[in-house]
Amino acid sequence: MLEQLKDLITNYVDADPEAITEDSRFAEDLGFNSYDFICMLGDCEDEFEVDIEQSEAAKSKTVGELISYLEGVK
Repeated sequence: MLEQLKDLITNYVDADPEAITEDSRFAEDLGFNSYDFICMLGDCEDEFEVDIEQSEAAKSKTVGELISYLEGVK
């Protein structure tokens, strides 16, 4: 799931996929703003075939936290 998420992340921010880890923080490390993050969540719904509760998913501050959230809604 991390590799798929890296692909989605790099559609929104200029980040080196090799540098993205589960500890990477969306805003501080990767440069996401709230609009980009919400748009990426929409792509996550399509990619992983899940329904995302945006207010819950928005609590994810790191890539790893979002992976945990996504695995929980599968």
